[in-house]
Amino acid sequence: MNADPRTTAAFTGHRTYDGAAAASLAAAVERAYARGYRTFLSGMAVGFDLAAAEAVLAFRAEHPGVRHVAVIPFRGQEERFSAEDRARFQAVEAASDEVVILSETFHRGCYAVRNRFLADNASLVLAWYDGSPGGTRYTLRRAFARRCEVWNLHPSAALSIRTADPELF
Repeated sequence: MNADPRTTAAFTGHRTYDGAAAASLAAAVERAYARGYRTFLSGMAVGFDLAAAEAVLAFRAEHPGVRHVAVIPFRGQEERFSAEDRARFQAVEAASDEVVILSETFHRGCYAVRNRFLADNASLVLAWYDGSPGGTRYTLRRAFARRCEVWNLHPSAALSIRTADPELF
């Protein structure tokens, strides 16, 4: 991937995301664009990641300078999804401007590699974080350590993760 982190935003969020913040997500993409962000990275997981990717692709239809990069932790990730989510994944992947596959096979830690890639290649992270441990917390802690700006779209956005105990998975 060859994008400038200063104009790149990444998404991280829970797989349990149910679309509750679709309007906030679309508004956040628009606000990021207004601030100069043109490349958006999605980790392509079920839930918030796919919803965010779809929001970017919808926004790109009206703003041709926007790029979506699908960051896939391992080839075949979508094979573990339901048929509906697999179809969404495949549609997003096909519509993406770039696809980055970080590993040819699944391995322990491949999701952490993907999460580090997201935080390390962006200066803005848009999140759906409810305070629970896991990959989203890990990604946000890394983003804060790198001094990325973070926008949490979850209704409990006041949650602090800077002082949270480190729980990776």
